[in-house]
Amino acid sequence: MTLRHGGCSASPYDGFNVADHVGDDPAAVAANRGKLRASLPAEPLWLRQVHGTRVLDAADYPISEVPEADAIRTRVHDRVCVVMTADCLPILITDHAGTQVAAIHAGWRGLAAGIVEATLETFADRTSPLMAWLGPCIGPDAFEVGPDVLQAFTGDAPESRHAFKSGETGRWLADLHALARIKLRRCGVEDIHSDAGCTYNDTDRFYSYRRDGRTGRMATLIWIEGGS
Repeated sequence: MTLRHGGCSASPYDGFNVADHVGDDPAAVAANRGKLRASLPAEPLWLRQVHGTRVLDAADYPISEVPEADAIRTRVHDRVCVVMTADCLPILITDHAGTQVAAIHAGWRGLAAGIVEATLETFADRTSPLMAWLGPCIGPDAFEVGPDVLQAFTGDAPESRHAFKSGETGRWLADLHALARIKLRRCGVEDIHSDAGCTYNDTDRFYSYRRDGRTGRMATLIWIEGGS
């Protein structure tokens, strides 16, 4: 996962913004993406994320396209899957054998709608156990939501209530990591790792849309290394 420092974007995107849809100087974004590309085996397949449940197979799209989806998977070596976030939760999935990987963009809408379940359904061969990594996102003490969000999760999964704390009158504080863990475990994924960094509170390392509004995006990437 990239962080916000080390790039060439100017304020308010300072510095390593990789998103080309947020109003940043296109030349700065291109330079940041070029620096990122230098450390990768191939150009990532960037997505146009819409908080939905569409999952793409990276083998089906050329690098030149920017398809609409919120998760991308591959079984092909050196095909780089990427999602962008600035408060939403990035999730990486692989099997223990390292034969298939996926990257998921999971805001609360995508989580509630089933982006995790939709992605795991594409892992047809489950002979090797799956493992997941949950990246930094807006933390449980900063993510205030309304009762509609509580209902979206607890309607068919009452255990999700434990991922919410009472906030201001009629409001709730939601824990995206906890909600994702519930989703993953319901799908049979028990090997779950995480980075609990809060994008909202850590202004040095992370972009945060809820904190700043006009801001950049971090990239979270996964791929299967090719043979020598």
